[in-house]
Amino acid sequence: MSRSKHGHQARKRFGQNFLHDAGVIEQIVRSISPKPDDTMVEIGPGLGALTEEILAVNPNLQVVELDRDLIPILRTKFFNYPGFQIHEGDALKFDFSQLVTDKPLRIVGNLPYNISTPLIFHLLGQSGVVQDMHFMLQKEVVQRLAAVSGDNNYGRLGIMAQYFCKVQPLFEVGPGAFRPSPKVDSAIVRLVPHSILPYPAKDLKTLQVVVRTAFNARRKTLRKALGSLVTVDQLHALGIDDGLRPENLTLENYVAIADALTDAGQSEQCSHGADND
Repeated sequence: MSRSKHGHQARKRFGQNFLHDAGVIEQIVRSISPKPDDTMVEIGPGLGALTEEILAVNPNLQVVELDRDLIPILRTKFFNYPGFQIHEGDALKFDFSQLVTDKPLRIVGNLPYNISTPLIFHLLGQSGVVQDMHFMLQKEVVQRLAAVSGDNNYGRLGIMAQYFCKVQPLFEVGPGAFRPSPKVDSAIVRLVPHSILPYPAKDLKTLQVVVRTAFNARRKTLRKALGSLVTVDQLHALGIDDGLRPENLTLENYVAIADALTDAGQSEQCSHGADND
């Protein structure tokens, strides 16, 4: 286990890998380009390496931190910023909309790898109050977020992220930028919620179920993968080949399937499977 100069030991259960490389931190802040009057929120500030640089520009930064042992360290380190606010809690359950002022949120974070996917889904559900999000993630997760139809990394995460946001991978970060060093490469990604959804679904829960059901059987043909939800005739009516695999369909295709189920009054059967989204 790695112990910081503050005496704090990085905790495996929180997936903590603290950023310490000054060059990488500067590059991240430049990418975010915080402004003094932005409503900035940082998830998991850790020991405050990125926090410090953002506070220098935006003194009213708010942070959400789960590890209560870090909170006194952060309070002490940034005591001279009266506008700095710490919200102790689990970002997975946190209602980010309560932090909105007259401006939408700009959310940043070095996200723990073990919760990054569910946390992104949680934040996508609140994308209506967000201006943009900049995250440090496992490189593979960024590849999945940005993947397009036909890519090996293409799946539920990328489709739903792209439903709500424009996804821009920015740059990669090696393990040496962290203490302790993770065993994987990382990358920075920018997510910008669409002002107008490019392919709005008539019923979001139905879309979520269609996408999840398809990729639960990603190696099968659509005929089998979606057999519990949609008929071959329904697929053909949409101009979709039932012999394709889930990774061959675009976001637009998935929305078309979900809308067809909604129009046919079949969204009710989908809603029972939406509870896990």
